[in-house]
Amino acid sequence: MLRSLDIRDMLIIDRLELEFQPGLNVLTGETGAGKSILLDSLGFVLGWRGRADLVRAGAEQGEVVAVFDLPASHPARVALDEAGIPVEDELVLRRINRSDGRKTAWVNDRRASGEVLRALSDTLVELHGQQDDKGLLNPRVHRRLLDEFAGLGSDVDGVKAAWWLVATASKDLDASRERMAAAQAEEEFLRHSVEELDTLDPQPGEDAELDARRRLMQASERIGEDISRAHQALGVGDGAEARLGDALRWLEGAAEQAGDTLDAPIAALGRALDELGNAVSGVEAAMDSLSFNPHELEQVEERLFAIRAMARKHHTTPDELGVFAGDLRARLTALDAGADEISGLEAALASARTQYDRAATDLSKARQKAALKLDSAMGAELAPLKMERAVFTTQLSPSDPGPNGIDAVTFTVATNPGAPSGPLNKIASGGELSRFLLALKVCLTRDATGLTMIFDEIDRGVGGATADAVGRRLADLAASGQVLVVTHSPQVAALGGHHWQVSKSVTGGMTLSTVSPLDAEERVDEIARMISGDTITDAARAAAKELLSG
Repeated sequence: MLRSLDIRDMLIIDRLELEFQPGLNVLTGETGAGKSILLDSLGFVLGWRGRADLVRAGAEQGEVVAVFDLPASHPARVALDEAGIPVEDELVLRRINRSDGRKTAWVNDRRASGEVLRALSDTLVELHGQQDDKGLLNPRVHRRLLDEFAGLGSDVDGVKAAWWLVATASKDLDASRERMAAAQAEEEFLRHSVEELDTLDPQPGEDAELDARRRLMQASERIGEDISRAHQALGVGDGAEARLGDALRWLEGAAEQAGDTLDAPIAALGRALDELGNAVSGVEAAMDSLSFNPHELEQVEERLFAIRAMARKHHTTPDELGVFAGDLRARLTALDAGADEISGLEAALASARTQYDRAATDLSKARQKAALKLDSAMGAELAPLKMERAVFTTQLSPSDPGPNGIDAVTFTVATNPGAPSGPLNKIASGGELSRFLLALKVCLTRDATGLTMIFDEIDRGVGGATADAVGRRLADLAASGQVLVVTHSPQVAALGGHHWQVSKSVTGGMTLSTVSPLDAEERVDEIARMISGDTITDAARAAAKELLSG
């Protein structure tokens, strides 16, 4: 329940504090007094999208604070919990609009976004008027309204999930078919390339190894003769090794007579012979490594050039040829398995469609039952509104399958027996439309709990006994909750449990709007004004008293 509304510096309101009550709250006043400003301000703090220029002229910012009572089972508690905002028995919404257009909001002293405000608004307030802000006259939303009336949310979610499975399976199948078609188009290339690569069988690092071997063999022809000469110079016979050996033997022969004077040279020659032996062994090993079959160079070059040519052909590096061959083999494997994959995906799509068809058909049957219940409920609501001869019909017709099922839903009316039915906004007159919308609103919110329902001039275009019937239906509706009604009808105003008068005045050259609660005598004068106009007569007062007593 909306307990209070505090408005500061919004449009032509400088400061206004309202304390609302349970039951039927009526707001009356002359046209242009500012009744719509109250709704604009309430909509602003609830995050509704509306006019942008709300700050009062000359003020730096406007502010609205709304306080709601939250019973233990109120659905707003779920929205608060989802937003991570502490849940209390009292809900305080505060929103500021600065003159530069920036907006800031708080929920129970926690900063909150407009999205959070709107999520809470859906559980707190229902606003309706002849402008049909909730889309009651729009056939595109009738299906959703019927589903909400019947509580089919989980059924609709099941159909959406089944539709998503169909869409996913269809997408997967299309993608597999595209891959299959692309693979088939290059099948010949794949098989030929894999055969070539398998025959060549390039190994990682082979290119560098072959290149080094090739360079060595090319160089061996140039350096082989020098290495051979060096071997001869170092080796036995006339080589260094023989001469050093002779020198060592001569010194060893003279050592007996030379004392220890030759010990050091003899030792040095021994070491030199050892190192010389190592050098000879190394040179011989080099000569062995440079020894190759004359045809080996040709073979190395042929393989090296074949690997590099294959790498260029496939726009890769020689070391990546093995990986590339693996990719081609995988594509061939996918091609070979493609038929089986497509067959499996086709079966999955068929299963998903069967599941969707079953869920959509069940939902359609539930909607048909709900349509009959809604039509019956509307008939019961229209009778007390002096429209007992009107016929409301919820029409279901086939539609293309989609996430919301296979039904199109349209609300139609026939205002008189035998008259053709048609859309609400084309068949009903202004007064009839008001009553149809009121009845439909009552039916669609019958099971809502904790809602503050606001009707903005829902009684426009009706008077007399019809206005009285509208007022009594609003009073009945308010008996178990809270209803706020902006009205120009004295019959409706007289049925209110609480009455506020909206008026405006000019002070210091500034137009300001104010709202005042009315006591019993003030209510008589206000309703009399609504009956007779600016000049309140005794007859008007008497009529007002009669309405209030009735």
